[in-house]
Amino acid sequence: MTVRSFDHARGRWIPWVFVGMMLLVIGVNAVLITSAVRSFTGTTTGRSYDRGRAYNHIIAEAERQAALGWMAHVTLSDGALSVAVADRAGVPVEGRLIGLLLRPLDGRTVQLDFTEVALGRWLASAQPPAAGQWEARLTLRDAAGRHLDIRQRVIVP
Repeated sequence: MTVRSFDHARGRWIPWVFVGMMLLVIGVNAVLITSAVRSFTGTTTGRSYDRGRAYNHIIAEAERQAALGWMAHVTLSDGALSVAVADRAGVPVEGRLIGLLLRPLDGRTVQLDFTEVALGRWLASAQPPAAGQWEARLTLRDAAGRHLDIRQRVIVP
């Protein structure tokens, strides 16, 4: 019985597969790192430790607003931001609306000047300087001093 020795010519490519896979992993990581470094805007949450400790206040505020039962509908089209607010029964809520558009990517803001066009409906000219995702940060305050904080993402074409 003859023992056949392993054919070294046939198995020479196996180490190169490992080398190729490692080079692939290094290449993908280099692309991801470069993309992350180039797209970081430097925007972070200020005083994050203090905000984390005060999270119960945030929960209480959310519960207070949910108890109001006010629902807001925000739309951005044709250079105008439209806001409609109604209570739990569908009755329009009147009050004073103030706010701005914030671009989360770079922190730019656009102030909004609202005009009440009907009971519970407001309109503001909105011409953001860049396309993409923006956040409408609005506050509605009624005559009794109750307020609703509205945060809604809108897309600028």
